[in-house]
Amino acid sequence: MKQRIWFERAFQLGLPAEAFLEIRERVRGTPARLEEKLRNVDSSILIARHGDGWSPQEHAGHLLDLEPLWAGRLDDLLAGRERLRPADLTNRKTHEARHNRRAGEEILNEFRQTRLAIVARLDTIDDETLRNSALHPRLEQPMTITDLFFFVAEHDDHHLATIHKLLA
Repeated sequence: MKQRIWFERAFQLGLPAEAFLEIRERVRGTPARLEEKLRNVDSSILIARHGDGWSPQEHAGHLLDLEPLWAGRLDDLLAGRERLRPADLTNRKTHEARHNRRAGEEILNEFRQTRLAIVARLDTIDDETLRNSALHPRLEQPMTITDLFFFVAEHDDHHLATIHKLLA
């Protein structure tokens, strides 16, 4: 089955604030889903590359690499900025990180800690703050905190699906 290309995706944003709780739970659950996929898989399989694409472990490392972006964009929304900070669309950080040379458990543990720190911040968001919005630099659409973390959850799922495909 062919997978959608991330940068070709369009997103229907403008989600109601009432969707925030479910989206927050999707984001909270990503570390467990990632761990479930990668634990007990032989390291030679985790670091195997298929063509020019990343290995399963590099996809996990990529999720970790983007945590500072998500935290920074949350900062942008909380500060009332007009535009969200841009992402590095070349994924240079992931290409240079050499995630295949790291222990897989280390990546999983660091991702869990980093993601749960963001979720702890989300746990403190009030209804009024959920109305803040800023323009996403690539999509050129306004995003609220609910929209941003829907986007994060979709990105997580994209990479989880890719990992599943690589391991199948």
